[in-house]
Amino acid sequence: MNQLTNLQLALPTGSIESYISSVNRVPILSLDEEQVLARRLRDESDIEAARRLVMSHLRFVVKIARGYSGYGLPQADLIQEGNVGLMKAVKRFDPDVGVRLVSFAVHWIRAEMHEFILKNWRIVKVATTKAQRKLFFNLRSSKKRLGWLNQSEVDAVAKDLGVKPSEVMEMEKRMSNYDASFDGMSDDDDNESVYAPAYYLENKSAGPEELIETAQLDDESQESLLHALAQLDDRSKDIIAKRWLAEDKATLHELAAIHEVSAERIRQIENNAMKKLRETITA
Repeated sequence: MNQLTNLQLALPTGSIESYISSVNRVPILSLDEEQVLARRLRDESDIEAARRLVMSHLRFVVKIARGYSGYGLPQADLIQEGNVGLMKAVKRFDPDVGVRLVSFAVHWIRAEMHEFILKNWRIVKVATTKAQRKLFFNLRSSKKRLGWLNQSEVDAVAKDLGVKPSEVMEMEKRMSNYDASFDGMSDDDDNESVYAPAYYLENKSAGPEELIETAQLDDESQESLLHALAQLDDRSKDIIAKRWLAEDKATLHELAAIHEVSAERIRQIENNAMKKLRETITA
């Protein structure tokens, strides 16, 4: 199975445009084809089956890499890192779980890209906690949309990510000074790195892959919930929001008075709405 990361993909190695054109011409596997190949890999360690699984999903790596184009890093490098994540996902994929490979692989692909971005943005090597890593990626997205944040936007980002407003402002300053170094590496003085914080500060956090996976799962769970809520009618949405999402949760009787129905009817609407949410999220 160690051969998996050394697969020969037989794709053009010239321009990135030629590569993208080539991967987009690789046929997408049907569910049955994917299941057969995945079982051959799992049960027989069939490297050809692994190659076909990887090849058919390279286009998805390219699509994900495009979402990180604002970090000033070569897209070819992002794609390469994403391909490593794809190969790791293929190696660990279990066809009996009941999900498609692309759904399983997206977390591994993004984890490798995130780690690559963090390694190349030297200023964020201090971002060792889950909240700080989420702050970095969310702040990048906000700055592309809004530019420099005003105080109300800083407060909103801080509340959303569960950090202090001062941490948001500090991260924004770091991001505006790309050349600030945490590891102390210097071309002029080789001894400088000996005194760098990266060499003597203890890092008790989990590994980058675990942090990024957890953060990504949290983000996707939130997106799934928002999508599911959007499918509800206004009354059901209001009841769920006030019963489950508000800090001061409303009682059945309070909502009954607002919507001019009985408390029992509110309970029925709540139960039906929760059932719809579960069905939408797990679909």
